[in-house]
Amino acid sequence: MAALLCLGAGLLGRGLLGCPRAASCSSICSGIRRLSLDKSPLSPPKRPLNAYLRYVVEQQQLLFKQKPDIRVVERTKWIAQAWRQLTADQKQPYEIAANDGKEKYKLELAAFNAQLTPAELAVLKEKKRHKLAKRKSMRQKRKLTMLGKPKRPRTAFNIFMAENFDDAKGPTSTAKLKNLQDEWHLLSDTQKQMYKQLAEDDKIRYRNEIKSWEEQMIETGHEDVIRAKKKKRLRRLPRKKAKSKRTVSQTASTGAKASKLSSTSKTGKEVKSTKKPEE
Repeated sequence: MAALLCLGAGLLGRGLLGCPRAASCSSICSGIRRLSLDKSPLSPPKRPLNAYLRYVVEQQQLLFKQKPDIRVVERTKWIAQAWRQLTADQKQPYEIAANDGKEKYKLELAAFNAQLTPAELAVLKEKKRHKLAKRKSMRQKRKLTMLGKPKRPRTAFNIFMAENFDDAKGPTSTAKLKNLQDEWHLLSDTQKQMYKQLAEDDKIRYRNEIKSWEEQMIETGHEDVIRAKKKKRLRRLPRKKAKSKRTVSQTASTGAKASKLSSTSKTGKEVKSTKKPEE
C-alpha cells in the first residue's frame, strides 16, 4: 500500500511541478491498478527464463536498435542460429543466470504457497488445471489442422449467414449477426428448405471425408486423433477376429473328430465283414 501511495505521489508531483508530460489521473490510476493486479494474493511468482530465452531477450533489444525494419520471423531465426554457434563458455553466463533465477523462483513460490489458505490453494489449483486443459486443447486443434481433418458440416443457418453476411446491415460484426438471426426467423419454411438441403448435403460430404481421413490416420499411426466411436470399433475388431478364429478352430476340431469317428466305424464294419464264420 505504501508503494502505491509513493507511486501516486511521485506522479502527481511530477505533474504539478511542471514536468513536460504532466501526469494525468488516468495514468496514475492505470499504474496503481497494474501494481495492484501484480500484487494480487492469487498471482504466483512468474517462472524464470531459461538460458536460451535470456539470450533471446538480450539479442532482440540489440537487433531492434541496429535493424528496426527486420521482420520478427527473420529476427527469431537469426537469434536461434547465433545461439547454436555459441561455445559452451559463451553460453555459461546465461546458464548461470537461469540457474540463479530457478533457485530464486523456488524460494518465492514456497513463500507464496505458505501464505495461502486451503481455499485459495484450491482456487489456484483449479486455475492451473483449466490453463493446462486449454493449452492441451489448443495443441490438439493445431495438430488436427496440420493433419488435414475435414471441417465439420455447416448448419442451415450457417450457410445462410455465410451467403448474406457481406450484405447484412450493421456497423459491426455482432450487429450484422443479430440482424441475420432476425432475418432467418422471418423466413418461411419454403425459403429455409434450400439451406436445409445444402446442410444435409454437407453432412454427407463430412461423413465421407471423415471416414476416409480416419482410415488414413489409422494407417499412419495417428489413432489418438480419431473419434471415440471409431476407437470403440477398433477395440472390438480384435475381439471379433479372435472370436471368429475360435469358432473356426472349434468347427474344424469338431469336424475332425466326426470324421475320425466315422472312419473308425467304417473300419470296424469292414473288419466284421471280412471275418468268415467258423465251421
